[in-house]
Amino acid sequence: MAEETQPRWEGKATAELKGPTPDQVWPFLVDFCNVHKVFTTVDTCYRVEGVQGQPGLIRYCASTSLGDDSDPSKLKWANERLLMMDPSKKCFSYEVLDNNMGFKNYVATFRVMPMNDEDGKMRGCMIEWSFVSNPVEGWGLQDLSSFIDFSVQSMAKKIENAIQEASG
Repeated sequence: MAEETQPRWEGKATAELKGPTPDQVWPFLVDFCNVHKVFTTVDTCYRVEGVQGQPGLIRYCASTSLGDDSDPSKLKWANERLLMMDPSKKCFSYEVLDNNMGFKNYVATFRVMPMNDEDGKMRGCMIEWSFVSNPVEGWGLQDLSSFIDFSVQSMAKKIENAIQEASG
């Protein structure tokens, strides 16, 4: 009898930041254990073990806003391991380990890339969040894709605002 293969979900969402350069945006994403500062649905994030910026670093992230809104005690949480960090290419990958959100074999990659106009002049940058995952319990692929798109747009807006405020 042939073994059934689990379908794989893949997706990608991007957000454009008008004006900021990749060098201005990268510091907001490179600190793997401070994602709660730019990811609006994460309430807390901290290092569990490992060295900041090094593969193997494990962070704990938690959110009440992803749970049942009528019961704030239903905390959603995940431990995530940094797989790769490449500051020169402004990208990193991580995987979800233990969690209570239904994720199994989820790996995501973030990239910050310049956006150029037709004359080759830089006109800002783009954050890309891509993922590969087994189906997530309680979610459809469209649900997950929409959540990631909303999240990367929110992160980009928060980063853009922080850069504008810092530059006066």
